Amino acid sequence: MRTPSSLLVLGAATGAGAFSTTLRRSTAGGGSSAAATISTTALSAEKKRVVVTGLGVVSGCGVGHETFFDNVVNGVSSLDRITRFDVTHYPCQIGSEVPDSMFDPKDHFANPKNAKSNDRFTHFAVAASRLALKDAKLGDTPETLENPDKIGVMVGSAFGGMETFERETLKLWKKPERPKVSPFTIPALLGNTASGVIGIECGCRGPNYGVTSACASASHAIGEAFGMIQDGAADQMVAGGTEAAITPLSYAGFSSMKAMNTNYNDNPKAGSRPFDADRGGFVMGEGAGVVVLESLDSALARGAPIYCEMVGYGATCDAHHITTPAPEGRGLAAAMEMAIEQSGMDKTDINYVNAHGTSTAYNDKFETMGLKSVLGDHAKSDRFCVSSTKCVTGHTLGAAGGLEAVITARSIKDSIVAPTINYETPDPECDLDYVPNEKREMDINGAMSSNLGFGGHNAVILFKKFQE
Repeated sequence: MRTPSSLLVLGAATGAGAFSTTLRRSTAGGGSSAAATISTTALSAEKKRVVVTGLGVVSGCGVGHETFFDNVVNGVSSLDRITRFDVTHYPCQIGSEVPDSMFDPKDHFANPKNAKSNDRFTHFAVAASRLALKDAKLGDTPETLENPDKIGVMVGSAFGGMETFERETLKLWKKPERPKVSPFTIPALLGNTASGVIGIECGCRGPNYGVTSACASASHAIGEAFGMIQDGAADQMVAGGTEAAITPLSYAGFSSMKAMNTNYNDNPKAGSRPFDADRGGFVMGEGAGVVVLESLDSALARGAPIYCEMVGYGATCDAHHITTPAPEGRGLAAAMEMAIEQSGMDKTDINYVNAHGTSTAYNDKFETMGLKSVLGDHAKSDRFCVSSTKCVTGHTLGAAGGLEAVITARSIKDSIVAPTINYETPDPECDLDYVPNEKREMDINGAMSSNLGFGGHNAVILFKKFQE
């Protein structure tokens, strides 16, 4: 029997949502049946190209991507002694805070009362999103946003409203017989609230939810948003991550795990030293990093600025251990392979990786091994380099992939690679070109950004230089 032409067309379709349904329909005689084929294409049968048109950042390194990127590429560290609570008795006493002198949440909310009812992690997310929307030359309020039904939001967080959780819990603990917790407690601490409030404040009515996968949250959010645009569910997506977990409980918990660096309390800016033989744990940061992803058709139609094109996304699970990466970085390597395969790029066309690079013993070693297993000889060639920018931003946990996506996009656009500062003593097990201590001008064809999270989560996003 000949295959119906509709099935041939559907079989060739590569877009998500293309499927066919065959119904058995009785003939008039009732004794036999004939096949009737109903073809349905739920979304676009052809994947849309996706570009980055807007960047927004709130970080100890700066508010706004211009100041932020300038500090990152020049190795200006934001790490210092913690001021938000008394760290006298904590093993780790340093981090990257967003100082009040740099950031006032009321400046980024339509109604200052709305800032007061939300947690700090939402403050960062709303501010970074407004900055990104403005950078993309889109409206950033319900009154100015064009075609809001096709603009979505996907902003991740590992912890959500940690300050709210701790503050309100202490109120309850002190007076359990007369609990006076804030009526805003529950929405303020929920991890999805950042995305929801961005939608409310800016008027985005497209696909909207939060993503939680520990330190891979922002990269997963960007990857999932990428798929939304590819499939035609949105024209633009505000995507990235936000975190405000510099709190007593977070520091106490990570210190008990011995995950944080305790050797540089008297010299904070030297505390994060990815891939260095003397690395001794991560240093926490806070902030938000957001990109505006947009279909190429939409961007060209409105003359939007284009930083680069997003072409690949990989997501895997180690299925190994709750906190330790899989040996040899095999889970991360699988995510890299996935992203590269989706992109259609040759591996040798990828010449920069913004690494997860947490300055912890296992991560940096296994990430190096993963890169070598995927890229082979190319990883050791003079045409490839890798750097970690957590040495200046701190490890912003669920926001890390957002900040690093901004850095990667600017690196491609500006043909410059940020250095890995504090790299002083080479580790034989970390033997790639980590762009030590000084920025590097170079033409970047393709660049990956990778992030790993507790639970064994791996996320890799892949960008390339935009060409029509």
